[in-house]
Amino acid sequence: MNTKYIFVTGGVVSGLGKGITAASLGRLLKNRGYKVTIQKFDPYINVDPGTMNPYEHGEVFVTDDGAETDLDLGHYERFIDENLTKNSSITMGKIYQSVIEKERRGDYLGKTVQVIPHITNEIKEKIYGFEDTDTDIVITEVGGTVGDIEGVSIIEAIRQVGLEKNKEDVVYIHVTLLPYIFGSNEIKSKPTQHSVKELQSLGIKPDILVCRTEQDIPDNIREKLSLFCNVRKSSVIQNKTADCLYAVPLMLEEEGLAREVCNHLHLEKYIPGNTKWEEMITHIRNIDQNNIVTIGLVGKYVKLEDSYISVIESLYHAGFANNVKVKVKLIDSEKITRENVKEQLKEFDGIVIPGGFGDRGIDGMIETIKYVRENNIPFLGICLGMQMAVVEFARDVLGIEDADSEEFNKETKNQIIHIMEEQKKVHKKGGTMRLGAYPCVIKEGTLAKKLYGATEISERHRHRFEYNNDYRERLEKAGLKVSGTSPDGLLVEMVEIPEHPYFIGGQFHPELKSRPNRPAPLFVGLVEAAKNRK
Repeated sequence: MNTKYIFVTGGVVSGLGKGITAASLGRLLKNRGYKVTIQKFDPYINVDPGTMNPYEHGEVFVTDDGAETDLDLGHYERFIDENLTKNSSITMGKIYQSVIEKERRGDYLGKTVQVIPHITNEIKEKIYGFEDTDTDIVITEVGGTVGDIEGVSIIEAIRQVGLEKNKEDVVYIHVTLLPYIFGSNEIKSKPTQHSVKELQSLGIKPDILVCRTEQDIPDNIREKLSLFCNVRKSSVIQNKTADCLYAVPLMLEEEGLAREVCNHLHLEKYIPGNTKWEEMITHIRNIDQNNIVTIGLVGKYVKLEDSYISVIESLYHAGFANNVKVKVKLIDSEKITRENVKEQLKEFDGIVIPGGFGDRGIDGMIETIKYVRENNIPFLGICLGMQMAVVEFARDVLGIEDADSEEFNKETKNQIIHIMEEQKKVHKKGGTMRLGAYPCVIKEGTLAKKLYGATEISERHRHRFEYNNDYRERLEKAGLKVSGTSPDGLLVEMVEIPEHPYFIGGQFHPELKSRPNRPAPLFVGLVEAAKNRK
């Protein structure tokens, strides 16, 4: 079978759910027996989101191979349950960087370098990069909305793909908005018509329209869209807001999205195999909505929920596993003080402190950790959260008043968290930043072993500073046990307090591998402990 290509574009406004649409379609095609991968093209000039403030673009999602990517890759992985790679996250910054490097090397033999063909060829090279693999179908989401000046070269490149490949090997899906005007009680199709017209002016005729709407689309609107947008009526797909994010694939299945894609691409495996996904959704919907566990997420980027989207989704996954509804509330760590910490945290059954960079809000995190440690409140520290748990323990239990992280205080004599020379020998992904998947060996008889049910695991990292082994013996003797390390024992990966109902921290980001049908063990344990505390 030839490799099939599906392109998902967006129109009218951003935030319509192109990523969820692409991810849902990926799940439906995978359930038909196809090997599916998804990639995202982002039009911005940053090489990757790694240096962006989370308020700019949400969380940075990290793949096994160490790529810092757009948060949509998290949705892709959670829906299709496949580990993606750096090839699934392309920015215009990467494209321009690659083209300029080739020009400097003389690869273009002195020719004038232009958007067409050089930039567009570079984009197509990334799209065609899966052809020598076992991938059957490549779904490519184009970031932004049609008409954005940054994305024009991406649209041009995917137009060329439609010319270069067989007609039955390429399908274009346009995700658009059908606003409902409450004054006249009407769904309006004009924004969609204009968006499709814009796309057509760039040389692409959409085959399928996925229309975000809060109301059912009347038959006359479907006919109007079919007529004015030049798509079949059966290819006008309604996408309403679902009661559960993971129910979207089944909703789109019922609407006929996968059917239309199969028809366009002449796919032989037509019959869906959605039984397991349907069972999962039935289980989620049958959870008692009054059986609630409330988890406080204490962080520094709480004004934008997308900054912690994988952590929040992982808590929901853990709720599915524990048959409880998880309510997540974001708390600004800058607003927590020694005087108000009890009042700030009184409503929570468990606490998560996630990753982050910089010293803003650190004091509030440390006050939070001290409170939950002393009051037996279930706690999970992720990356920075783990590091601050070690610093707090050193300060309060060992009495090292100036204990700190080198990241925040280069002058302190007691850098409990630091950059060590040995890191340069073991960091395989450049610089002093640990990025991507690293192995972890778990000690027998620990909470970590009980949660993972294994002594060797792999988790994804994104950090620069490490636990300082010079303090390891003193910290362990005082009760903060090391339960996971790198295989050579050099890098501390997990710490826990055995006497506490649930107090554990990981140097890695377990949320990056959590799936609705395969939740991350550290989150499952947190929600279970929180449930038992109620």
